[in-house]
Amino acid sequence: MRAAQDRKKKYADLRRSNVEIAAGDKVLLKVSPMRGVMRFGRRGKLSQTFIGPYEILERVGEVAYRSALPPALERVHNVFHVSQLRKYISDLSHVLEAEMIELDDALTYVETPKEILDLKIRKTRHAGTVLMKVLWSNHLVEEATWLAEETMKDRYPHLFRQK
Repeated sequence: MRAAQDRKKKYADLRRSNVEIAAGDKVLLKVSPMRGVMRFGRRGKLSQTFIGPYEILERVGEVAYRSALPPALERVHNVFHVSQLRKYISDLSHVLEAEMIELDDALTYVETPKEILDLKIRKTRHAGTVLMKVLWSNHLVEEATWLAEETMKDRYPHLFRQK
C-alpha cells in the first residue's frame, strides 16, 4: 500500500513540477459550478471551465503564484495553487469574446434556468412523466438539459407562477 501511495505521489509531483510559470506569463484560472446545485449534462460536467487570461505577478511558494485580477474579482484572494492554473498560450487568430460570469469568493457560480425550450412526455406502463428541456444561464442552447417537471417546480417555483 505504501509503495502504491509513494508511486502516485511521485507522478503527481512530477506533473506539478513540469508546470513552469514565470512572472509576466498569462494564465487561465479554473472555476467550477457549485456542487449539488445543478448538474448540466455530460458536457458541462466533464469539461473543465477556465476564466482569464490573467497575468502572473510573482511566484509565492513552490507551487503557488500571485496573479493580477480585475476589479470585478477584488474579493477573491489573488494567490493560487498551480493545480488551479493553466498556462495561456496566446494566438492572434484566437480571439475570444469574454463573457463575465459573476463569481463568489470560492470561485464558484450558481446556475439558474433562463428558459424552458421544450416539453415532452415519457410514457411508462402505468404513468407518464413530463420532461422539460431547460436552458441554463452561462450556457449555450446545445448544452440544455432535460429535467422532470416536478423537479423544476420544487427547485424553481417562480417559473410556474400564474400570470
